[in-house]
Order: sequence, then structure tokens, then C-alpha cells
Amino acid sequence: MIAQVVDWYMTHMNYWTITILMAIESSFIPFPSEIVIPPAAYKAANGELNIYLVVLFGTIGALIGALFNYYFAKFLGQPLLLKFADTRLARMMLVDRTAIHKSEEYFRKHGKTSTLIGRFIPGIRQLISLPAGLANMNMKDFLIYTAIGSGAWNIILALMGYFLYSQKDLLNEYYTDISIGLLAVGLLYVAYLVYNGFKKRK
Repeated sequence: MIAQVVDWYMTHMNYWTITILMAIESSFIPFPSEIVIPPAAYKAANGELNIYLVVLFGTIGALIGALFNYYFAKFLGQPLLLKFADTRLARMMLVDRTAIHKSEEYFRKHGKTSTLIGRFIPGIRQLISLPAGLANMNMKDFLIYTAIGSGAWNIILALMGYFLYSQKDLLNEYYTDISIGLLAVGLLYVAYLVYNGFKKRK
């Protein structure tokens, strides 16, 4: 199914399809952003699209998907959300109770900044908006942190696509290294926040 969507996207690539697929990617429907942004950035390198608009519309799409998850969790509530996780539809979307509990635990540990840091972590990126909705996180903070995290991730993917998309092996290698690097930076940032928190209590 993903292969069919990718084929359709490659022949209908524009700012609206970028927005739609990034909205899908940012919800709990499994669809990797690496399939959307890098090829669009490669087209931008060839003068067919604008690289800044690729990032902008990709980030708008990510915000739309994140808002869907936020309100879905907020109005459904945890008991119904967990019941949904047991359905066949949820399993098709690779959502289960373990994934929801994992995202909730991450949100509790790292607070509102988790909506920023979580955008860089595979397995957390798509679901971090669910506990934010359950916790009724302040909308202004949610939008700011989500926009910053999504925008930064899209910039990284766009740069990789702009300069490396024609060299697929190198692109995959850099993607793995960058993902690990971003995870390390995120963990260091969390450690810094925890350190400051303990320091203020003294």
C-alpha cells in the first residue's frame, strides 16, 4: 500500500500533496516522512519546487496531523483510547497499548518539551501528541514546540534530499547517523533540564 502511495506521490508531487502526506505521517497512521521530504527537496534542487516552501508545507502538514492526534486523545480520553488500541484498525496502524503507554511515560518524564524532542525519536514522533492531548497541554505551547520540532526535522530531511537524494546509499547512511546524533542531543537536553530542576530545589 505504501509503495502505491509513493508511486502516486512521485507523479503528483506538489505543495498540497506534501502537506497531506506529512499530516498523515504526523498522525498515528504509519507513513515515513523520509519518503515525503527528501524527494521533494531533490526536485527543489532541480528547480521544480522551492526548498523553503517544501519545508514550510511539510511543517504545516505535521502540525495538522499532530493537532488531529491531540484532539483525538483529548475528546476520547485514556480509557476509550486504550480500547481503540485493541482494535484491528489500530493494529493496522501499528498502534497498541504498549506504544501509547510508552508515549505517555515519555511525556510524563519530559513534560511539554517532549513534544519538541519527541519529534526526533522513531516510534515516539507520531504518538507524542496523544499524551499531550490527554494531559490537556496548553495549546500555545503545544503548537510552538511541535512546530519547532517538526520544522527542524523537516529542515534536516530537506537538506539531505537537496544534496544527497541522487546518492541513495549515502543518504541512508547519513539518515541513520543523523537520527542517532539527534537522539543523543535530545537525551543531553533532557539531562540538562533534569539537572537544572534538581539545582533549583536545593
